[in-house]
Amino acid sequence: MSKLPLPDLGAYLREQRESAQLSLRQLAEMAGVSNPYLSQIERGLKRPSAEILQQIAKGLQVSAESLYVRAGILDERVADDPAAVPDVLSAIAVDPVLTDRQRAVLVDIYLSFVGDDETTPETTRPTRRPPSPPPTPAAAPRRRPSRSTTAAATPELNEKEN
Repeated sequence: MSKLPLPDLGAYLREQRESAQLSLRQLAEMAGVSNPYLSQIERGLKRPSAEILQQIAKGLQVSAESLYVRAGILDERVADDPAAVPDVLSAIAVDPVLTDRQRAVLVDIYLSFVGDDETTPETTRPTRRPPSPPPTPAAAPRRRPSRSTTAAATPELNEKEN
């Protein structure tokens, strides 16, 4: 992955901001960051996260991928050629940091986004529906016992009262 220097990202952001005729304050507000932080990014002093770059891209109305490439987060050839992206399911399968449960969840999430076109028999797990709760019979409303019923049910109390 080629990493471009951060000042290049900052200069690019400043150029895009100025061509959009936005002040530093306006773009910072649109991106949800502070003015000083955006200024530090533009001067190459801070390295923004992918999330911040995405917010800045929205404010500038440019693609987030172009900012990712400038920041060295994304390789330029991957941004230009989606076929160059490694197989996601293979990457999940060989990642040593993930637990088996995390792998299964990631595969399920990925397949839910790409649909069944990408599935193969070895990557597809049967989806189980949670069991439906049994239907509850219509019960008569529960009544509180009256004092006379309670007294009749406990003979000891009746003897003490007499």
